[in-house]
Amino acid sequence: MCGIVGYTGPKEAYPILLKGLKRLEYRGYDSSGVALLNSNGLNVYKKKGKVAEMEEDVMGKNTHAHIGIGHTRWATHGEPSDRNAHPHLSQSGQLAMIHNGIIENYMPIKQELINKGYTFKSDTDTEVLLNFIEDIKKNNNCSLEEALRIALKRIVGAYCILLIDQHDPETIIAARKGSPLVIGIGKGEHFLASDASPIIEYTKEVVYVNDYEIAIVRPDELILKNLGNEKQSPFITKLDMELAAIEKGGYEHFMLKEIHEQPDTIFDCLRGRLLPQSGQIIMSGVDNHIDALKNAQRMLIVACGTSWHAGLVAEYQIEELCRIPVEVEYASEFRYRNPVVNKGDVIIAISQSGETADTLVALESAKAKGAFIFGVVNVVGSSIARLSNAGAYTHAGPEIGVASTKAFTGQLAVLTMMALKIGYAKGAITEARYLQLMRELYEVPEKVKEILKDTSNIQRIAAKYKDATDFLFLGRGYNFPIALEGALKLKEISYIHAEGYPAAEMKHGPIALVDEKLPVVFVATKDSYYEKIVSNVQEIKARKGKVIAVATANDEIIPGMSNDIMFVPDADEVIAPLLSTIPLQLLSYYVGVAKGLDVDKPRNLAKSVTVE
Repeated sequence: MCGIVGYTGPKEAYPILLKGLKRLEYRGYDSSGVALLNSNGLNVYKKKGKVAEMEEDVMGKNTHAHIGIGHTRWATHGEPSDRNAHPHLSQSGQLAMIHNGIIENYMPIKQELINKGYTFKSDTDTEVLLNFIEDIKKNNNCSLEEALRIALKRIVGAYCILLIDQHDPETIIAARKGSPLVIGIGKGEHFLASDASPIIEYTKEVVYVNDYEIAIVRPDELILKNLGNEKQSPFITKLDMELAAIEKGGYEHFMLKEIHEQPDTIFDCLRGRLLPQSGQIIMSGVDNHIDALKNAQRMLIVACGTSWHAGLVAEYQIEELCRIPVEVEYASEFRYRNPVVNKGDVIIAISQSGETADTLVALESAKAKGAFIFGVVNVVGSSIARLSNAGAYTHAGPEIGVASTKAFTGQLAVLTMMALKIGYAKGAITEARYLQLMRELYEVPEKVKEILKDTSNIQRIAAKYKDATDFLFLGRGYNFPIALEGALKLKEISYIHAEGYPAAEMKHGPIALVDEKLPVVFVATKDSYYEKIVSNVQEIKARKGKVIAVATANDEIIPGMSNDIMFVPDADEVIAPLLSTIPLQLLSYYVGVAKGLDVDKPRNLAKSVTVE
């Protein structure tokens, strides 16, 4: 969840931290703050609200420092407030700390500290951990590094921690478990952050810190150790990311920019992999493990949120094209219900960030039982990527808008290629069908570009329905997961209650909601369910519901039955989800904008869910 950033080196730290927090704000925006260390000691500035509010509050104050840490918060323990904002100071005022994660056993530790005379200024688990570290340091007369190591062996939970000590004016001590940490290596300086977006302006060389590692970071030195105090060799990775990718580029919002980037991001995902001229799909993660994949007795897809919807589309694709049974699981449920996982089962883990906490824990459990783990992630070097036996990156680039758009279509593109490649290798589909679907998938970027050429009609529809209090999204077959995704997007961005259902299921309850005020969105492209969905539209019209349809461009029936229509180019039903999701992304975006909401930072949400 929360975003963290740190700097130690010759430059002024505050401008670097401030810029970094603005780039990390998609990870949480309930409050923000910085701790700056100079010859006068530690200065901590923090404020409820967005980073801009903290920035305004700091104006005119002493921000001189060559070392500092910063935090933008998504609240877990303690309501959003000035006092619960990070950084926190230890009781002595000597230490400052920021933390991303949850300490599950903080209450007994807090009680121990209260019994020793400690008092607390916040409701957070972070302040408890910080004072616990200080108490260990004081009572054992040890270094801060050793005190942190001892504390981490006692605590239960997830964390990424950055610590500074006013008696050590060049050193940041960091540690991680379950929450990401990347360290940028500059010339006589180091940068620390939750992801690479605050770092790429200064260096392309980074180290991804592993779970249970402690980093001792000085301007000219980076030391990695495990919790056993054994030195680890930092593995330096080159960032494949450009600064322009994390800037708005003239768009009003990141979400709109990222929707419009999809012709390029889908093409980037397919490029070098999908070769329709030669009839090849080259995916090293699949090629190197084709026997394990095509001979799997079953596949389990584990994901959360939008990634779960991508998994539902993949279920249809894999079962149709590969004839392998597939189950799609919410990671948060899968990890707790003692699922049956056998050696040789294939687990496909889908995560934009590659750091989703529930998915990570579910994978660790499945891997221990002998399952083969295949990761589909967007972030190179992420925890899921490292945990997996094999995988494929979506190459969607940084996604700053909290609501996933281009990452979702990147996932769909990867999963479609996988299903095609495995199905053809298994002999479950004919060569003619394989080549046809390859060609259609290759045409998707141009077709998405066609949808995005003129969005004024969707903008008009959004303005028409922006004051609705409820929406119903319906689809069948491959379009059912897209209906679910459309409903999720609208909820996230506009705060309008929306539900997605299989269209046939509406007669089993949801149709009771239909009246002349209810907008009902049908994902009704031409496919094998087309005649059935036409009947479902008629059922809604008979009850005076307002029908908004996503339809195939050459359709002559659905438009005549709809109050409003959004067209997409014709495509095979296996490929169509990559197209039919685009108008629903735009609809949610324009409804949110029409309501005057911050569509990039919806309330209560954060981009990467790194806590349970």
